[in-house]
Amino acid sequence: MAIPDFQSIMLPLLKFCSDGQEHTNRDALDALAREFGLTEEEQKALLPSGQQCIIDNRIVWARAHMKMAQLLENTRRGVFRITGRGKEVLKQNPAEINLRLLRQFPEYDSARERHRDNRQEQTSCLTEDQETKTPAERLEEAYQALRENLAREIIGQLKAASPNFFEKVVVEVLVKMGYGGSRKDAGQAIGRSGDEGIDGIIKEDRLGLDIIYIQAKKWECTISRPEIQKFAGALQGKRARKGIFITTSDFSSSAHEYVTAIDSKIILIDGQQLAQLMMDFGVGVATDAVYELKRLDSDYFTDN
Repeated sequence: MAIPDFQSIMLPLLKFCSDGQEHTNRDALDALAREFGLTEEEQKALLPSGQQCIIDNRIVWARAHMKMAQLLENTRRGVFRITGRGKEVLKQNPAEINLRLLRQFPEYDSARERHRDNRQEQTSCLTEDQETKTPAERLEEAYQALRENLAREIIGQLKAASPNFFEKVVVEVLVKMGYGGSRKDAGQAIGRSGDEGIDGIIKEDRLGLDIIYIQAKKWECTISRPEIQKFAGALQGKRARKGIFITTSDFSSSAHEYVTAIDSKIILIDGQQLAQLMMDFGVGVATDAVYELKRLDSDYFTDN
């Protein structure tokens, strides 16, 4: 079963709390995972940022909305329970609890209005019944959309650049990732060989305990298995164990299958992955704006 949206979680969560006892997020997660028949993989699925599980995030927001409507209340840090109003709502046997139902309570409507600003524009004018994503999910989707657009721009620039400039980018990325020793060492290594399908040699670490052979190709077409076989053969000729094949295009499925079946360790980095690495390590990009996402520091408000 697909992971339920945060509105679909509200009624099962309130029913789970109907015993009037105190509960934690962990208790709620276990119960709701059983309720919705979530697999272990679905329970561990992460938001794009990798910072929080999707189901955890949706439970937190379902709980937050019902708290604004005073159906749930926090009793202490990380612990909550149903209120008298919450029990009254359950007595009415609603088919579902959603944002529209919660708006019947003035406290909820007041809390929502205080934070509304331009949210309707950000959600493409969705009605509350259609709203299925939490604010965190919408923020992360917007962030990923910006990254995808920037990646397309980066790939376009790389394809239009000269081979020498592309090699310079490869050097910058590898050094930022911790390979190649110094920038000078890496710059001397890349682009000097051109020997038997190898474009360069770079240190794996600053001490040069091992070396990595590199092929950097500014191509338009998909790179297939024969090209990777040539590179693997070149590695064997050098008695090398490790190689990186970097391109502005992409690799065929047979190329990926081939590198998993050979003894040599060959990493394939396509244009999309290279663009992501350039963004992650600050190569060829500039920071436009920085937003810090704050959360409540519960320890600050705990009486000693």
